[in-house]
Amino acid sequence: MTRIKNTPAKSDFETVRDWVFDLDNTLYPHHVDLFAQIDKNMTGFVSELLQLDPVEAKKLQKRYYHDHGTTLAGLMLHHGIDPQAFLERAHAIDYSALLPHPELGEAIKALPGRKFILTNGTVAHAEKAAGALGILEHFDDIFDIVAADYTPKPASSTYDKFMSLNRVDTAHAAMFEDLPRNLVVPKALGMRTVLLVPRNLEEVVTESWERLTDEDDYIDYATADLRAFLAEIMA
Repeated sequence: MTRIKNTPAKSDFETVRDWVFDLDNTLYPHHVDLFAQIDKNMTGFVSELLQLDPVEAKKLQKRYYHDHGTTLAGLMLHHGIDPQAFLERAHAIDYSALLPHPELGEAIKALPGRKFILTNGTVAHAEKAAGALGILEHFDDIFDIVAADYTPKPASSTYDKFMSLNRVDTAHAAMFEDLPRNLVVPKALGMRTVLLVPRNLEEVVTESWERLTDEDDYIDYATADLRAFLAEIMA
């Protein structure tokens, strides 16, 4: 088992030319809790669609998320819903909690090569979130759930589509994510893997499969501060 490191070794990243970032709870920290709004909207959608009370709707929503990678994937599989209607409802949120982060923008800009956002959300959501952070201009492209044919990470086919479309050489690429299971495939493909963890990790309630454990040998690094981590790479 490889011990997960917190401080980047520059030698691990010196040949990286493609930098791939998840969006939610990765490009902005977990404590911003933007996802709480999305979560509430998804519960409301499930409740109205299936005529369930909010408690039961929440349980089903989380079960689909656990079993299929996203609530949307479960709803499409089991109920044949229109994905566009769901995504529009889920991302009808207030982005004002996201404040400009010019230091993060400069750290991303300084990275050599291309920068991508790979998200289980939509391009519109990514553009609004990254735009609010003031970092959107530093990315070459956004690969979203629509481009993935609504098959979410951690499915290997989603990574394959992204890598093929953008001609990413995984031996010279790095992936930044907040969910451990979404780093399994990138590591197997030869990418450097970095897990973003909440700064108050012990206080954050998560599913057991969302937590970092000593068995996660597909994670090279873990950090609670993306800007500082990237700056250290380029120092």
